[in-house]
Amino acid sequence: MTGSAGAGRPLLFLDVDGPLIPFGPPSGRPRRTPAAAAPPTASPGPHNPLLERLDPAVGPRLLALGCDLVWATTWMDDANEAVAPRIGLPPLPVLRWPKTPADAAPRGLHWKTRHIVGWAGARPFIWADDEIGPVDRLWVSGSHEGRSLLHRVDPAEGLTDADFAAFTRWLRSVTADGPGAP
Repeated sequence: MTGSAGAGRPLLFLDVDGPLIPFGPPSGRPRRTPAAAAPPTASPGPHNPLLERLDPAVGPRLLALGCDLVWATTWMDDANEAVAPRIGLPPLPVLRWPKTPADAAPRGLHWKTRHIVGWAGARPFIWADDEIGPVDRLWVSGSHEGRSLLHRVDPAEGLTDADFAAFTRWLRSVTADGPGAP
C-alpha cells in the first residue's frame, strides 16, 4: 500500500528503538535509566521507562527537514501516543506491518524493507533505523524506482547532529534534482 500524504515530498520512515530511544548513555545529559535495566529493545507503551531517554529537541528538528514523517516501528500507534507528544511531533502516519513469512525474503533482508518500499511507491525516501544492512541497500536499489537514503543510526547514540546533516544533504540533493530544478 502506498502512502498518500504529500504526493511529491520525500518521506522519512522513522524507527523508535535505537534512533529515538538510544540504548547507550546520552551524550551531554545524565542517564536517568540504569544500564542494567535497559532491555535490548523497548516495549511499546506509554509507561515504558525508556521514554525518559527521548530528546525533546529531536521532534522540531525532524519537522524542520521538510519531508513527510512516517512511523516505521513496532511501536505502531503507541508511537503517536507515547513518543510523538514527548518530542513535539504531531500524530504521524503509521506503517502497518502485514504478516510475511520469514522464508519469503532473501537471507539478510530486514523484515521492514519490502513494506517500506511498498508504502513509498515511487516517492523518494529516507529510512532511519539501527538495523539496516547491506542486503537491505541492495534490495532497495533494485526494487525502488525513486531515490532513497537508507541511513543506519547508531543505537547507542540515537539521532545525532551528523545524522541530521546527512538527512539535510540528501534532501537538498533530491530537491535540486526534482521538478523545476535548474
